[in-house]
Amino acid sequence: MGRQFFGTDGIRGLTNAGVMTAAVAMKVGQAAGTRFLRGKHRHRVVIGKDTRLSGYMLENALVAGFTSVGMDVVLTGPLPTPAIAMLTRELRADVGVMISASHNPYQDNGIKLFGPDGFKLSDEDELAIEAMLAQDLPLAPAAEIGRARRIEDAGGRYIHAVKGSLPDDVRLDGLKIVIDCANGAAYQAAPSALWELGADVVAVGVQPNGTNINDKCGSTHLALIKETVVASGADIGIALDGDADRLIVVDEQGQTVDGDQIMALIGTQLAARGALRGGGVVATVMSNLGLERYLAGHGLTLARTKVGDRHVLEKMKADGFNLGGEQSGHMILLDHGTTGDGTVAALQVLAALVQSGKKASALLHLFDPVPQLLRNVRFAGGRPLEDARVMAVIAEAEAALIGKGRLVIRPSGTEPVIRVMAEGDDAGQVDDVVEAICAAVKEAAA
Repeated sequence: MGRQFFGTDGIRGLTNAGVMTAAVAMKVGQAAGTRFLRGKHRHRVVIGKDTRLSGYMLENALVAGFTSVGMDVVLTGPLPTPAIAMLTRELRADVGVMISASHNPYQDNGIKLFGPDGFKLSDEDELAIEAMLAQDLPLAPAAEIGRARRIEDAGGRYIHAVKGSLPDDVRLDGLKIVIDCANGAAYQAAPSALWELGADVVAVGVQPNGTNINDKCGSTHLALIKETVVASGADIGIALDGDADRLIVVDEQGQTVDGDQIMALIGTQLAARGALRGGGVVATVMSNLGLERYLAGHGLTLARTKVGDRHVLEKMKADGFNLGGEQSGHMILLDHGTTGDGTVAALQVLAALVQSGKKASALLHLFDPVPQLLRNVRFAGGRPLEDARVMAVIAEAEAALIGKGRLVIRPSGTEPVIRVMAEGDDAGQVDDVVEAICAAVKEAAA
């Protein structure tokens, strides 16, 4: 069966349209609950959410679905995605659910599912649940309907776990840190964790109202944190996204430090301590060639995957890596969690800053990125990448970049768009290559 609901990171869409309605959410609860009714114990699901207005609606619908098939529900309220993964394991739950559309605007929402091990579901589980969504599922007898309860200390449990990822001999005393929580799921937990570790915290994006999540703030809109870091004289800025599994850093001068630079720092720090497993770092095809060259200079490899932290995690688990991520800021540290965690990754950066005694601008820009250009070409229909003219232009571009750069062309998994990315030592050549391919795609799609 093809995927009609699940994408690269759970189910996501415009609220009250398509796959993201209360009716679908209830059915997802019934299907996922049925899938994980295994064994004779009392079954349990942990449900968290970010701060979107639609989270109330979807939360209630999921509760109805899970309890109707006999599964008890534990509600946490707004918490980061990695907190739900952690609590799923800690509470010995059978499944975990995070209601979030990550860095998307408030009009969108999503449903992310975790298995009892705290990892995102396998393809097998997702396909099984997808098939169940078209079926009439058996409901629990009246006496076996599940119960729902809210736990009040979920945030404290997560903060405790996050602080445990910082080396015992490191404190943040004397550091002035701006943290932008995107008016999202980490608006309480992340600033509290930093404060408890001794930092002088300037928090922005911590006044969610249901509709301002990711709105001109957070890791995808950096103007606010850059301005605040410079104006307040802070040592560093930490920007999270709506569900806090993504991290972008800003140095004391207001300059961006993206996921590639963060992976370079954490990877070499771990390697110096003999704690890096797998011989390198896992990243996607979108990570800059400069990162690959920097790691190679330290005797480390860069293993590349398709776009999506799901694919990064699969590669890490399969080949024994403990560090991976994306240029966009997803950071997975398997020594500390089972999914991306922006706050945990930030603490590794802060530990390096404290231990080095350097300014953030001197520590965090470890390599010069190779010129890179990404453009999206929208098309009305058909398969433009299979057109002979397009294939010929792509082949010519690949030949021109051999030994000097890379070319990545991929169709979007969610919209009729072809993404064309090229990078190389010659910025002019990169521009020419991307322009030629985009023009060919447009012509073929006309």
